[in-house]
Amino acid sequence: MEVTLYQALGGEAELKKIVDAFYKVMSEAPEAEGILKIHPDLPRANQKLFEFLSGWLGGPDLFIQKYGHPRLRARHLPFSIGTAERDQWLFCMTRALEICQTPPEFNSMFMSALSRLADHMRNQSE
Repeated sequence: MEVTLYQALGGEAELKKIVDAFYKVMSEAPEAEGILKIHPDLPRANQKLFEFLSGWLGGPDLFIQKYGHPRLRARHLPFSIGTAERDQWLFCMTRALEICQTPPEFNSMFMSALSRLADHMRNQSE
């Protein structure tokens, strides 16, 4: 039986800690100033990211149950996302994992997949 990243992380409570830490970093770190500007409602963004990551990591499909297919790229088209915004977003997640002291094995797999996803969200050429 294969273990999902959601299970390897420890499930809902651990994922919630990561997402909370992610938005705390975003709201406080000068390095995230650019992406903070495109997140005017942090509590709503926090909940949606948690719901998305839950299903994306192999846990309950909370986002799909509420909103349907994520269509991530389409949902992000109204926002200018270039290399700087991608890197700022990944910076926040890397810091969140450090804060939450997640296992290195999880971090490696998670950040590898998340980096590909974040790069796919870019809609500005530079």
